[in-house]
Amino acid sequence: MKVAIVGCGAMGSVYAALLGDAGHEVWAIDSWEDHVNAIRKNGLRLEGASGSRVTKINASTKAEDAGVCDLVIIATKAMHVDKAARSAQAIVGENTHVLSIQNGLGGPNVAADILGQDKVLVGVVGGFGASIKEPGYAHHNGWELVRLGEFSGPISDRLKLIASVWESGGFKVECFDDIDQLIWEKLICNVCFSGTCTMTNLTIEEVMNDQDAWLCASNCAIEAYNVAIAKKINVRIDDPVAYVQNFGSKIPKARPSMLLDHMAGRMSEIDAINGAIPVAGKSVGVEAPFNTAISALVRNKEKQMGVR
Repeated sequence: MKVAIVGCGAMGSVYAALLGDAGHEVWAIDSWEDHVNAIRKNGLRLEGASGSRVTKINASTKAEDAGVCDLVIIATKAMHVDKAARSAQAIVGENTHVLSIQNGLGGPNVAADILGQDKVLVGVVGGFGASIKEPGYAHHNGWELVRLGEFSGPISDRLKLIASVWESGGFKVECFDDIDQLIWEKLICNVCFSGTCTMTNLTIEEVMNDQDAWLCASNCAIEAYNVAIAKKINVRIDDPVAYVQNFGSKIPKARPSMLLDHMAGRMSEIDAINGAIPVAGKSVGVEAPFNTAISALVRNKEKQMGVR
């Protein structure tokens, strides 16, 4: 397939390198010129859970350079989906499939509003913990699971086709009939670690081993779980604390992308992750004081950083 990764940061670089290594024609589309230039010159270097490789792929700061693609993967953060989807209009043809992959709530809906719900599929990844070491060089701590779903219901033939593309790159893939299930099962893990790691500057393992940090993190997860249950979302979770502990144990040394954003002086996705829980909870009468507090602290930190 001809595949464009729109937003080729840490996670996008993992996708691009492994799909390119599998023989697909991959285009890395990103606004970071140094990253794009390094990929053009030296290939995309990836190290970590999948081993070490340097993959020669195409790269550009302009989506239109790729031409019409078979698959467009929007891999930006939630607050950048609007801009990414608009740029992707130039490479989305009649038979193009679009897969929107973001943490938290709302990203795929924004993409669907711009590109059409009939074009957009939803992806959620877990257990990756990716980071950019330098332009053209990414690392990932794990690559547990890629979850895929349709907006409008059951697993389709095109969803199976997209799953096979990911599987060709060595990814473990699971397709879902229920889009809300796949989103909330990941979101519960996100809210557990993202805000707390960001405010404490601790890794996932360090948060789990610190009594005070874990009090905040685990209660953020419990609140998200309670909201999901109140919304009648079919999450396959009996014990939310055990669930997030199992998730965290697979990538103990990882730093969530929210913390990495702050370390790099960038604005985070707090409103789509921890900040989304109080909003969703209000609609079903469930309070979320831990997520409310951690979201407020992250927003205040970003004001002090001058990035909001």
